[in-house]
Amino acid sequence: MAAIHQKMQDVINKQIGAEWASAWLYLSMSSYFDSINLGGFGHWLRAQAQEEIGHAMKFATYLTEREGRVVYDAIDKPQAQWDSPLAAMQAVYAHEQKVTALIGDMVAVARDLNDHATESLLRWFVDEQVEEESSAKTIVEQLKMIGGSTGALFMLNARLGERS
Repeated sequence: MAAIHQKMQDVINKQIGAEWASAWLYLSMSSYFDSINLGGFGHWLRAQAQEEIGHAMKFATYLTEREGRVVYDAIDKPQAQWDSPLAAMQAVYAHEQKVTALIGDMVAVARDLNDHATESLLRWFVDEQVEEESSAKTIVEQLKMIGGSTGALFMLNARLGERS
């Protein structure tokens, strides 16, 4: 198999940065939730951050396997405060939608370059994004249903704290 095309390497490196930025954002959100005594949400977001780091590493390993070069770029400072738990989780959902679009753009590049190996790798990420969006959307919808019910918020917080 030939070395990876430079254009594909560039978009994968961009995605590696996006995955690290996602982890950084979710760690910031975790700290926000911890600061408002919703440690279950904080725990859920720390686990989410770990997943994003795993995604970045999966892309980095793939690039190396394809004789590419991993290049790390600067990551912007993430937001640190949200108006409410609902607003924070809506931001998670919107962020996951953005990541889904980035993965879709990568699939298009792989197809344009007739890069079957990268397209195969990206299928896993496409499926993963379905799960990521669904999970975030479910929490958003549950928070909307909860409204001002503190008891229900604490129940959801406890459930999110059980994520392994």
